[in-house]
Amino acid sequence: MKLSELENALREMAQARRVSVAREWRGRSLIETYHYGAGASVVIVADELQGQVVGIADGDTVTVLDASDTQHKIRLKSIDAPERGQAFGQASKRNLSALIFGKLVTIQFSKRDRYGRIVGRVIFNGQDICLEQVRSGYAWHYTEYEREQSPAERRAYAEAEAEAREQKRGLWRDSSPVAPWDYRRERRKAIEGQRLESERKSSRAGKRH
Repeated sequence: MKLSELENALREMAQARRVSVAREWRGRSLIETYHYGAGASVVIVADELQGQVVGIADGDTVTVLDASDTQHKIRLKSIDAPERGQAFGQASKRNLSALIFGKLVTIQFSKRDRYGRIVGRVIFNGQDICLEQVRSGYAWHYTEYEREQSPAERRAYAEAEAEAREQKRGLWRDSSPVAPWDYRRERRKAIEGQRLESERKSSRAGKRH
């Protein structure tokens, strides 16, 4: 079981009162201790950082500058926004910029992605900005990673997307919007096809000489 899956399994058990949980902030780290039977326990550490949003790459990626003048690349957790080359990609970026560019935000996180980016919830004035992108219709609920969310978060994000679809907000004004993960997959296929075709042409040219 992955760590994120273990975390959510424990949180679901805590909600069902099958285990007890104690939470304590130490500096910028949230320590969650889950106690279950015979004195056994599991400790999970989640980190937090604060800083000003100084860059918006797209609808789900921002740069935050902390108090020590260190920049952090943040991938918004649990959502997937249209890519820059897609319809509504620029609109999604503008919406996120209007929400938090230049603002002091809090990032709650417990992992990094394969590119080294922090993957976390972005909080501004008590508001979950990741959820707001979904509610505004400028991002999908990224269900591939929904097990990293608590049950309450999964419900909130699913309901926000359903509401945005029904109200035809943002990208849902399109009659057949393409999910960004599908767009990326097709783009990779096209690039691979171009590479193979280039290799075939080079091979044919070599045989003629």
